[in-house]
Amino acid sequence: MLDRTFAVAPMIDWTDSRCRVFHRLLSRRALLYTEMITTGAVIHGDRDRLLGFDASEHPVALQLGGSDPRDLATSARIGEQYGYDEINLNVGCPSDRVQDGRFGACLMAEPELVAECVAAMKQAVSVPVTVKCRIGIDDQDPEQALDRLAQAAVAAGVDALIVHARKAWLQGLSPKQNRDIPPLDYDRVYRLKAALPKLPIVINGGITSIAEAKAHLAHVDGVMLGRAAYQEPWRLLAVDPELFGEAAPHPNMKAALAALEPYIAEQLARGLRLHAITRHLVGAFQAVPGARAFRRRLAEQGVKPEAGIEVLREAVALVADHADPLAA
Repeated sequence: MLDRTFAVAPMIDWTDSRCRVFHRLLSRRALLYTEMITTGAVIHGDRDRLLGFDASEHPVALQLGGSDPRDLATSARIGEQYGYDEINLNVGCPSDRVQDGRFGACLMAEPELVAECVAAMKQAVSVPVTVKCRIGIDDQDPEQALDRLAQAAVAAGVDALIVHARKAWLQGLSPKQNRDIPPLDYDRVYRLKAALPKLPIVINGGITSIAEAKAHLAHVDGVMLGRAAYQEPWRLLAVDPELFGEAAPHPNMKAALAALEPYIAEQLARGLRLHAITRHLVGAFQAVPGARAFRRRLAEQGVKPEAGIEVLREAVALVADHADPLAA
């Protein structure tokens, strides 16, 4: 069974395979998620480009966007064939694109359809099937809306729920505003866990540190970090020691970036540009001597077509030794 104590959230345009390889060097135990990929892209698109990932990323979950049970079952089966450890259905994304396609957060209004989707996916694969949702949308009462969705998903056999502890306002707020403006209601997620003690519940939304994650774990089974994990990846160095009592894969960020070099060299040899990897590294150092110079070197030199691994080495050399911030 997958350990969902700590996870890094799926984020469109952010958590691609290069990002996940980097994050895996910071935590062996975190469960990593792909960006949301639509069923249409999985079924009709370039699967190797969309679904291919490095073996080092395990455990890694595939997040799907869609609302047709048959297409979701097909996509889940393809994902399992590619080796993903979990298939997750997005019922929380509020972007205009998902509203037009009748999936994402729109599905909060259709718990019966979510149940059909989960049941079809469960029948298609042997790996866990999970749902990531909000506590409600628009004028829904979060008490009723979340309970209805959760009960429908449980009846369909869902293996876990990941709950972003905010409403999504599909009318009146942009996707960016939906990440910050709706108030957080962690207690609502705690109440869901109390009502469904046997179902793994993971909490998400506004969590900025491993210390906060530990506090939430007194009430729920797992914690998912999103922007904090991406924008301040140094925090992930504390996941294994603080949450699992195990040593981090590397003692500090400089060691982790050195360990990333063979992967970078391999990707560059395949024709990938350095910036496709280093764009995920800009937050590696924060509030330490040389952090600003590190970011500037990557921004100015890493984007050049001819940029090679020496650019990263030069950037890292600008950071003082033993200058990692407290990873908590």
